[in-house]
Amino acid sequence: MNVTDNKEKNRFETKVDGHEAFIEYSVQPGVLSLNHTEVDKALAGQGVASEMTEKVLLEIELRGLKIIPVCSYTKKYISKHPEWNSIVAEDKNKKPSQ
Repeated sequence: MNVTDNKEKNRFETKVDGHEAFIEYSVQPGVLSLNHTEVDKALAGQGVASEMTEKVLLEIELRGLKIIPVCSYTKKYISKHPEWNSIVAEDKNKKPSQ
């Protein structure tokens, strides 16, 4: 799977069998907020979102950036793959546990 960074649209994109999948992001200094993951219905259940997310996280890590997982899919993916917690940005708005 080839995933490209479409900086004009602020999203990582891929095509599989002519069907599109993407992860939208917003940019902050040193951080990408991963906001939304979408996979064409024709690709559902084929592991496309998982493979694409893995490649996007690796690319972000290679760039030396951190992420804020806003997208529910990305949050779930990271909870199943805790090795990616190392690139999750600290939430400055989170209140300490009491």
